[in-house]
Amino acid sequence: MYEWIKALHIIAVIAWMAGMLYLPRLFVYHCDAEIGSKQSETFKVMERRLLRAIIDPAMGVTWVAGLYLAYAGHWFSAHWLHGKLLLVIALSGLHGFLARCVKDFAADRNQRSQKFYRIINEVPTALMIGIVILVVVKPF
Repeated sequence: MYEWIKALHIIAVIAWMAGMLYLPRLFVYHCDAEIGSKQSETFKVMERRLLRAIIDPAMGVTWVAGLYLAYAGHWFSAHWLHGKLLLVIALSGLHGFLARCVKDFAADRNQRSQKFYRIINEVPTALMIGIVILVVVKPF
């Protein structure tokens, strides 16, 4: 069963990361759309569906499967896992921030620039690199 849960965990991580990389990119383009325009309304639908149908469930499955793997594999005393969990908590916090941005765009209250979202778009990649290194290399 452990290997099946590991496969599920990896699939969920891929889906979560795909969404976390795409959503801020949508925000970059949404910033250019005039409030009330058809384009702006389309972005609102895309952002909401991406968050609710892909990113939210993928994060949930990632957490549940990951915690099971840590428990079943007796990894909770491993220092590399502590580092990984810290980075996954940061990624989850970013997820919450992006969910808030979806609500702001939906209410036409976005106050941030394209440049801000371009920078934020790089954060999930940096966190992912750290997480993968910790899991594969287990440096400590």
